[in-house]
Amino acid sequence: MKSNIDTVPQLSAQELIRQGRNYAYGLTRNLHDAEDLVQQAWLKLIQKYGDVTDRRLLYRAIKNLFIDGVRRSKIVQFDPLENRDFAIGREQSFGSSTDIESMLSVLSDNERTFLKMNVVEGYTASEIAEKTGVPRGTILSHTHRARKKLHRHFDSEFSEHADSEELAVAV
Repeated sequence: MKSNIDTVPQLSAQELIRQGRNYAYGLTRNLHDAEDLVQQAWLKLIQKYGDVTDRRLLYRAIKNLFIDGVRRSKIVQFDPLENRDFAIGREQSFGSSTDIESMLSVLSDNERTFLKMNVVEGYTASEIAEKTGVPRGTILSHTHRARKKLHRHFDSEFSEHADSEELAVAV
């Protein structure tokens, strides 16, 4: 009895590449990225197996390379700000530690804690709930409320700043 693997028709390299490109385009929605994915997958398979004859193997390699690329793009590299010799006025240096502390002071202790865990430390609501013993829904409502408060606080800070600039220009 023959297995399904033996009955899979052999496709030409051109046909495999065309089908692989269509599959990769479905993942990336960008023709150039799709072509790059197929080329990388093809090279990996050639290096490992010497020949590419199985469409499923090509698709798996394309999918894995795509997932690796998505994961890599989520990693953000930050350059340290060791040398801050540039001159910035107080109104432009929004984000100094005193500014941030004053804005966070409008939040309750729970809101501040949960927001820091979510935004700064990168925990999900489920992870925060697991670590703190507080229900996930409560975490979500506290972080939502904290974001709304900060948004309102930012809006009022910026509108006050804009009003003072308009007065300075008018004088």
